[in-house]
Amino acid sequence: MKKIKVFIATFFNTGKFPIAPGTLASLITAIVLFWINYKIDPNIFSRVLSIILVFLIGIPCANEAEKFFGKKDPGSIVIDEVAGQMLTLLFIKASLSSGSVFIYLLGFFLFRFFDILKPFPVNLADRIEGGFGIMFDDIVAAIYSLASLHLIIYLFKLSN
Repeated sequence: MKKIKVFIATFFNTGKFPIAPGTLASLITAIVLFWINYKIDPNIFSRVLSIILVFLIGIPCANEAEKFFGKKDPGSIVIDEVAGQMLTLLFIKASLSSGSVFIYLLGFFLFRFFDILKPFPVNLADRIEGGFGIMFDDIVAAIYSLASLHLIIYLFKLSN
């Protein structure tokens, strides 16, 4: 069971990639979300439920992975990036239009920006110990990203 939790926490070993594993996990998540939202177009309930499930499953998995790697919030734990990227793109539809692709890319870059920069209160959430803290700071960064993304969409009248 421990190996399965570490496998999930590393998002199927994506977190073991030697260069920018969090960015890679976010990019893969954005691409998968685009495809799912384009092909299936799940309703908002399904999207929210998916984020909650990833968050709740991520907590014990991140806890176990932190013990496995022997340090606080190691970069190889990337399930938090998955949850954060999912929240950032929560309300975004997908189409093959250039506008839609641009909005997904913008959401990806905004999330990475806020996750790396860790402005207040993301920096406070980052200090919370254990799996909950690992997951929660990315959710706070995603709230910034989601709000910024929708503000940009509104101000620049972007459509997807």
